[in-house]
Amino acid sequence: MDDQSPVMGLVHLLRAVTVEVDLLGAEFAARHGLHPTDVRALIHLLDAARAGTRATPGWLGEQLRLNSAGTTALVDRLERLGLVQRSRDTADRRRVLLEVEEKATELGWAFFGPVIGEVVVAAEGFEAGELETVRRFLTAVLESAGRAGAG
Repeated sequence: MDDQSPVMGLVHLLRAVTVEVDLLGAEFAARHGLHPTDVRALIHLLDAARAGTRATPGWLGEQLRLNSAGTTALVDRLERLGLVQRSRDTADRRRVLLEVEEKATELGWAFFGPVIGEVVVAAEGFEAGELETVRRFLTAVLESAGRAGAG
């Protein structure tokens, strides 16, 4: 592949964005005594809530590629810190559901809110069609990364 091609330029730019966001996540984790996996877990749980997905420990373990013991330790830690709550599913009392506590949401917004605000301002400078193209591209990249990670 031509390292100077426009497509490779996008690949390098996407990598740079990923590195910066990862550094922000690591800084957030360090400030709050969390492991980076804790932050990823909270993000998955927040995304699940937004999508209407009923998050269970098994579901979370799949998202994070953790075994059962690792997932249990993670959920125990987040619950002890007051960031996640376990509850019984009212439809199936055998199933445990996970929910992010308001404390976690508040911590996240306090840290990431300014960054999100900057991204929103940047995005508002694009037309609807351009935003749709970016959305399609990022969706395709996400699917590609998922396929590559599964292999």
